[in-house]
Amino acid sequence: MWTREEIAKRCAAELPDGAFVNLGIGLPTDVANYVGPERGIYFHSENGLLGMGAFPFEDAVDPQIINAGKQTVTMVEGASIFDSAMSFAMIRGGHVDVAVLGGLEVAATGDLANWLVPGKMVTGMGGAMDLANGAKRLVVLQTHAAKDGTSKLVSKLTLPATALECVDRVITELGVFDCAGDHFVCVERAPGVSEQDISKATAAPVRFG
Repeated sequence: MWTREEIAKRCAAELPDGAFVNLGIGLPTDVANYVGPERGIYFHSENGLLGMGAFPFEDAVDPQIINAGKQTVTMVEGASIFDSAMSFAMIRGGHVDVAVLGGLEVAATGDLANWLVPGKMVTGMGGAMDLANGAKRLVVLQTHAAKDGTSKLVSKLTLPATALECVDRVITELGVFDCAGDHFVCVERAPGVSEQDISKATAAPVRFG
């Protein structure tokens, strides 16, 4: 199976050169660590930063440069800083080529649930709803199952939806999956993972490409 780092690296390979890419909170933020400057990708953070770089080493930490999860990050050459109103105008205006978000559940129809953990206090949905609807392409990074073993790739959401029919691709520790309406298509399996492993761990039909 893929590690957290390998999931982020696999996602980095999904991104087209020269794209404007939003990285959500959590695992998606690691993707920036695996994209070199030669690819011309500009990472966007919804709190108002375009040109977000990798996480800084200890001697390069600037507490004023943070991502949407309040983690310190770096800025690449040519980066821009602006207010959240401008940031969301970019998202809602369709100027983000790819959004990479975390997920709690993804349905085969492309529906996404990623903001409410049952039994836990939450402050709200944040920018996920805008990103799910405004980005040209949406990739979700998540574990294949919850801590209790319940599958997070399902036929129908059991958690409150963030947005409907918005997810294009899901990457988990078991492989890469596309949403195809009434089933998932596994386009790549992680090393050592069988088709039987994936079918058993997925609460929706899976076809293998």
